[in-house]
Amino acid sequence: MSGDALSQDPAELRKRIDTTKAHPARVYDVFLGGKDNYPTDRAAAAAALAANPRGYLDVRHNRDFMRRAVTRLAQEDGIRQFLDIGTGLPTAENVHQIAQRINPESRIVYVDNDPVVLAHARALLTSGPEGRTDYIDADFKYPAQILEQAAKTLDFDEPIALALVAILHFVDDEEAYPVVRELMDALPSGSRLVLSHITEDLNAENVRAVQRTYTERGFTFVLRTKEEVERFFTETPGVQLDEPGVVPVHHWHPGPAPAPEAADSTDLETLDDIDKLRYLDINDVTDADINVYGAAGRKA
Repeated sequence: MSGDALSQDPAELRKRIDTTKAHPARVYDVFLGGKDNYPTDRAAAAAALAANPRGYLDVRHNRDFMRRAVTRLAQEDGIRQFLDIGTGLPTAENVHQIAQRINPESRIVYVDNDPVVLAHARALLTSGPEGRTDYIDADFKYPAQILEQAAKTLDFDEPIALALVAILHFVDDEEAYPVVRELMDALPSGSRLVLSHITEDLNAENVRAVQRTYTERGFTFVLRTKEEVERFFTETPGVQLDEPGVVPVHHWHPGPAPAPEAADSTDLETLDDIDKLRYLDINDVTDADINVYGAAGRKA
């Protein structure tokens, strides 16, 4: 792996984990019904949910966008290599599970800088025998390091899909645009860029309330317009947007979302609003619920 990352002393790794501050990956994990989070992360998720009670649909439909995008790239375009930056905590289904089900020889490199993600990264490395997965403990803001490490697993002579799903709104303009350009510049012809991004274009009042809950906790949280999201494609040489362009994630090659977990009705009554989320069906989504754009493009 980034074997040195995985071989870190557990005690040293624990020292890196700050449980007093919420972290985006762990807040996202809360909304997806995960267990790898702390009270500060649950408090941040609860505040966001209070600000926008249907906000869990953004998170869940963002995840479903990723599922559809990976499926489409693997199935229709034959992409067999994925570089997933801002991976987050392992949850069903991860990129390698989707891609390797379609093309068993697929190679996937995950990248994140949260020590909690690193602590659980072995769950991301359960590749089938024909493929390969790897994990890099690195920050999006250091693309050269990411590319150097990724080259140990990925073949940079063959197309690679760069996945930046729900990460760019945590990065300021002066770093976000240049880093995306640098990453895509290093990828060969036929590679793909897949991204999703929170916006205030769609339902401004709701998403600004959520933004406040995050910025109050010290997160960078940049709400970009459709035109600003398009710039990740138009200002990256050789990259062209695929149809249907930059659209709300539930409109990007839409299809039914997987059914939620089944729960006993009496159990549901005992759960708080956050814990109920994993059992909610997201197929009742409306345009008034979604504040996330999704898009994909191809490098000529």
